[in-house]
Amino acid sequence: MRRPFLIAALVLLALCVLVEVGSPILLPQKSPDCSALSGTKPCAPLPPGFPEDCRPLHTAICEGEDVDPSDVVRTQKENPPTPGLGIPYLALVDALLLLTLGLMGASLIIPERVHGRVQGLATLIGSIVALLTGFGLLMAAIALTLTMITLVASVPFGTLAYLAVWGFFNRGGAAGTLGFLMFLKLAAGVCLVLAHQRFLQNKGLVLLYLTSLLANAVVSLLHGLVPGILVSITDAVSAIIVAILGLIWAVLLLVGALVSILKVLRLKRAAPA
Repeated sequence: MRRPFLIAALVLLALCVLVEVGSPILLPQKSPDCSALSGTKPCAPLPPGFPEDCRPLHTAICEGEDVDPSDVVRTQKENPPTPGLGIPYLALVDALLLLTLGLMGASLIIPERVHGRVQGLATLIGSIVALLTGFGLLMAAIALTLTMITLVASVPFGTLAYLAVWGFFNRGGAAGTLGFLMFLKLAAGVCLVLAHQRFLQNKGLVLLYLTSLLANAVVSLLHGLVPGILVSITDAVSAIIVAILGLIWAVLLLVGALVSILKVLRLKRAAPA
């Protein structure tokens, strides 16, 4: 076992989780200045230098009836662009991967007899926390997705509300963050192989690692699949998918932890006094 490479893999995965959790702070962007719409008629010609990102908002205002552009601009300013859900939700899967690998690495410094007990208990606690957290996140993502879809379909006023609140998504920043996360995860995988090839024989670890890469790719794909004004919706859909993947793995780890704990208890009972 080459410990430096194992430690490097753990550090890289921990960095992934930190970036994902901190993405709401790293990714927010300032909404484009659509204040030129204030005080104008709904279908007035666009002034020179009008921001390209504001054109869908202008079109929606023009198609609506009795819409005051000033009200729309005020709503936009009161609701700055959100960083999305897809990237933060990746932490649900990657935290489980980090926990699993961390417990495997702990076997190098903890006696085997003690490690067996600690691993089962730690996995049990971690999987329960992931289940509760994942379920709450899943419900939140579903509710947000339904809200956005309902607003988009409610022409014209609902569409205007959607465009003002969720019509601007920091797709460039998200793409850069997802690319950085993918690099960290691939580097962590290389470090694991260099640490010891037996990690490749652990099917559970390999599948969880591949799930992490898949979740990253799904978020990236859905961000680039639609026009910019709809990315907030596909981002929320990607969050739902990632949350489901995290819940599946949380259940699997919970079952594995219970089996491990039961085995330890049986061995204790079978051991001579």
